[in-house]
Amino acid sequence: MAGRSLKKKKKSDLKPYPPMASKSSPLNCTKISIFISLFLASIVIIFLSLPSKALNSFDSTQIYSVEVVKEFHHDPYAFTQGLVYGGNETLFESTGLYQRSSVRKVALHTGKVEALQKMDDSYFGEGLTLLGERLFQVTWLKKTGFIYDRNDLSKFETFTNHMRDGWGLATNGEVLFGSDGTSTLYQIDPQSMKVIGEHVVKYKGHEVHNLNELEFVDGEIWANVWQTDCIARISHEDGTVRGWILLNNLREGLLAAGRRDIDVLNGIAWDSEKNRLFVTGKLWPKLYEIKVHPMKRRFQDGVIEQLCLRMPFFT
Repeated sequence: MAGRSLKKKKKSDLKPYPPMASKSSPLNCTKISIFISLFLASIVIIFLSLPSKALNSFDSTQIYSVEVVKEFHHDPYAFTQGLVYGGNETLFESTGLYQRSSVRKVALHTGKVEALQKMDDSYFGEGLTLLGERLFQVTWLKKTGFIYDRNDLSKFETFTNHMRDGWGLATNGEVLFGSDGTSTLYQIDPQSMKVIGEHVVKYKGHEVHNLNELEFVDGEIWANVWQTDCIARISHEDGTVRGWILLNNLREGLLAAGRRDIDVLNGIAWDSEKNRLFVTGKLWPKLYEIKVHPMKRRFQDGVIEQLCLRMPFFT
C-alpha cells in the first residue's frame, strides 16, 4: 500500500539484489528391517528417475504464475494503496497522493464509486483493512491512522501508528498485520493499536524490503513488494517467504495497450467465501480476478532475487 509516486520519489536508482516401537520377536524385527530398507531404496530410485522439472516441485519455495479469470473497470485516477473485499460484490479502497487521498466503496462489476470519504489534503492515504464493521487505514509519513464505519465511511476515531511508517494493513479477523516499507511484518492489537509482535521477512537469507500492500489469504500474509511485479507469500508465524507470485504479464499487457501512465502493481483483495483473488495497481484502468498456478520450470539461482528483491527504501 505504500504510497509514493515513482516520479515524486525518484527511486529509479533502486537496484535488485544481484509412535513408539511395539514389542516384537527378533525374527519379526529382522523382517521389518529388510522391508523398510527395500521400501526406502525404492523411493530413492523413483526420486532419482524423476525429470528435473518434476524435481522442482520439491523446492521449499514455490513460484507461481497468474491466470486472468475476469477483468473489471477500475478508476484510472485511483492511486491504489489498500484494497479489501467487503462482501456483496463490493470493494473498499484506500487511495493516495496529497489532495487526492480517499477511502471509497466500489462496486466490483462496474468499478463505480458508491461512497467516498475524502481525506484532508495534508494526508497521503495508505493501507486499509476491514475488521468487523470497522475499516482501519494508515497514512504515509505520519503517525496518524483512521478508523471508519464500513456502512457510511464516517470517520469516528483516530489512532497512533506505532510502526516506523504506514504502508500496509491486513487482518486474520483477530489481530492486524502491518507493513511500513521495511522488511518487518508487524502484529498489532486492534483495540490498543500497539505492536504485539514482529518478524523480519526473509527469502533465502535475504531480507525482503519495501513490503507494501498486505492481504491475509488462507493462513498466509500476501504482500506486494514495492517497485516489483511480485507478491510474496509469507508465513506470519516466522516471516519466511513460502512462495512468490509473478504478475509481470498484467502490467506488460497494459503497457502494450498504450497505458503509459500507469504506476506500480499494488492492491490485493481476497474473497474468502468464494475463493476469489483480486489485484490491481496504482492508476490502473483495470482490476483483475486471477488464479495462481505453480510454475513447473526451474529458475536459475539469483533470478527471483533480481525480479522480486529491492534495496531498502529506508536507510
